[in-house]
Amino acid sequence: MNTINAISIKDLNKIYKGKTEVKALDNISIDIPKGSLFGLLGTNGAGKSTLINIMAGLVIKSSGAVKIWESDIDKNPRQAKASIGIVPQELNFDPFFTPYQLLELQAGMYGVPKKDRITEELLKMVNLENKKMSYTRGLSGGMRRRLMIAKALVHKPPILVLDEPTAGVDVELRRQLWKSVKELNKKGVTIILTTHYLEEAEELCDYIAIINKGKIVANDKKENLLSTIESKEINFTLDREIDNIPKELTDNTNIKGKRTLSIRYNPKEQQVERIIKIIQKEKYNIIDISTKENDLEDIFLQLTKASTL
Repeated sequence: MNTINAISIKDLNKIYKGKTEVKALDNISIDIPKGSLFGLLGTNGAGKSTLINIMAGLVIKSSGAVKIWESDIDKNPRQAKASIGIVPQELNFDPFFTPYQLLELQAGMYGVPKKDRITEELLKMVNLENKKMSYTRGLSGGMRRRLMIAKALVHKPPILVLDEPTAGVDVELRRQLWKSVKELNKKGVTIILTTHYLEEAEELCDYIAIINKGKIVANDKKENLLSTIESKEINFTLDREIDNIPKELTDNTNIKGKRTLSIRYNPKEQQVERIIKIIQKEKYNIIDISTKENDLEDIFLQLTKASTL
C-alpha cells in the first residue's frame, strides 16, 4: 500500500450473515491520496455507510485490508481511530451543553490533555466563538452542522469523513458548509465526502469514487471521469413549431417546448453535421444550437446502469 495515501483499502469485503447472506461490500480496493477532497457517491444501500463504519472501527470487516494514515486497523486500531474524525449525518447533541462544553468533553474522551486542547481555535474556525456559551438547543441548524465538524476535529485527525453533511439543509446553508469544507482542505485535512447531491461532489471534490451494490464502478480524478462519458446532448431551436420528430432521429430525441429538438448522441457513432442535414431535410431552419456539458449526473446514471446489466 502506498504511503502517499491517507487511506488505502485492499480487497475489502463485508458479508452480513442471517437467513440469507448479504454482501454489503464486494472486493473493494481504493486509495485516497493525502490532502485530497475525495467524494464517495452511491444510492441508499450501495455500501457507503458500511465502508465508513469499517474505517471508523464501528463495523468489523469480513476480509481485506484497511490502512488509515499508514496504520492497519487490525494491527494498530487505536492509532487508526485517532487518525480519523467522523461527522455523521444525524445531529446528536445534548441540548443542555454549550458548544464549548461539548468540545471539551469530546477532547477528554479522546484523552487530549487540557494544555493541548484547541477548543477556542475550533470554535473560531467554524464561526461559533460568539455562541460558545449558548445552549446547543438554541443554535440554528447550520450552527449545529458546523459544531459537528468541530467536534470531529478535537483530536486533530488528519482525515475527516463527512457523511451526507448537507442532507435536508437549504441552498444557502449548503453553500456555507461548502466554504467551510474547502477551507479545511486548504489547511491540509484530507476530506472524504459522501453525498447524494451530485452537484455537491462536482463542486467540491477532486477525486470521486462511485459505489453501486457494494462494488466500486468508478474511481478516478473528477476531470477524468467527466471526459469518459460517451454521449453528449445538443439542442436545436428551430424557426417554427415541431410537428413530428424526424424518423432518422427518433432514438434519444425529445421535443422541448414547441420549437426545440433535444438530442443525446454518441460522437463516435454520429456526427453533428449529419443531424443538421436531417433537420434541414424536413424544411426546418435552425435558429440556435446549444450544447450541454457532461456532468456527474450523466456519469452516475451511465455507470450505475451499466453495473446492473
